[in-house]
Amino acid sequence: MAKDLVLLDGFHALKHALRFGADVRTALTTDKAATEALARELAPDIADMLAKTLVEAPAQALRELAPRAHPTGVAALAARRSRAANVHALTRPERTAPVVVLDQPRNLGNVGAVVRLAAGMASAGVVTTGPLDPWHANAVRGAAGLHYATAVERLELGELPDGPVYALDPDGEDIRMVPVQEGALLAFGSERHGISDELRAKATRLVALPMRPQVSSYNLATSVAMALFHWSGTGPS
Repeated sequence: MAKDLVLLDGFHALKHALRFGADVRTALTTDKAATEALARELAPDIADMLAKTLVEAPAQALRELAPRAHPTGVAALAARRSRAANVHALTRPERTAPVVVLDQPRNLGNVGAVVRLAAGMASAGVVTTGPLDPWHANAVRGAAGLHYATAVERLELGELPDGPVYALDPDGEDIRMVPVQEGALLAFGSERHGISDELRAKATRLVALPMRPQVSSYNLATSVAMALFHWSGTGPS
């Protein structure tokens, strides 16, 4: 697969990609009538667009795109959102919503779940550091195609957008007591290692999620959800 193309695995990934303006190059289904009926039921806003995009094909053709067949019998390829477009969205001066920063994430499924959260909570985007590609097919699958609903990009720490950095750390202040400023960066480390020393040095404030004693950590996506929910109650409406 070309590096500028992204696998959309399943009906919901294709639905979200179309809904948020993805350039879908190929969309295959093993049963076009059934998929169109599903669209009319669950996503009538894109049903006509989907009908024009879908091509019925044998299961083998879908397996060439996605070796692990999706239960909906749908697979598609779309153009990856450009780095320039993502960076512009993340760094625009008028940005007030937070950017989620995942420092050295280890699990692509968790990255996808965070992208899905960021899209749903109207975060400005998700930035990852480290070697994982946040547009990997496993991350796009975990996000149900919602990479197109927000900015998702891999950056070096020195390339992070401007804004106060609230880094999640067990030794930080209780996040419930800390209002989140406009244009903030909410930074999360991996469950095992936490935030890196380099990111800790960039932090404006260290904040901690409430947690019962002797519970060691939350899942990464759960932590992001809690922090974004807190922002939604303290930040600008």
